[in-house]
Amino acid sequence: MKLFTVTLGLIALLLAPNHSNANENQGREVMIGISDAFIPSGFDSDSDSFVVVSGVFQNGCYRWSKADVTSTSPTTHEVKSFATVESGLCIMVLVPFTKEVHLGKLQPGDHNIRFILGEGNYFDKKMTIE
Repeated sequence: MKLFTVTLGLIALLLAPNHSNANENQGREVMIGISDAFIPSGFDSDSDSFVVVSGVFQNGCYRWSKADVTSTSPTTHEVKSFATVESGLCIMVLVPFTKEVHLGKLQPGDHNIRFILGEGNYFDKKMTIE
């Protein structure tokens, strides 16, 4: 019985999170690509506009972090998506994600939204603000 208790204790120690390496376990942030973006309609200059991005993470160690939106002109906006990748054991399956990316209040007219995928790749979508 003592051997069983000691074995369980050792297993618990091995599986317990290591709090001394808390900063290491937080992971690192990487830019990710998205596979599609949905552009809702009906926004006007008084409403906060947004788009919905979707894609697939490579494995279970990826978690959505944020999207950076940069306006290169009043009607041109670039969106870069980021994920946090944790080190350690990961489930090796593709993990789909869908997230809202807020663009804020935009002036009336046609806007070009450029989604940066990394490695020089991107795709553009149009958004009309009334």
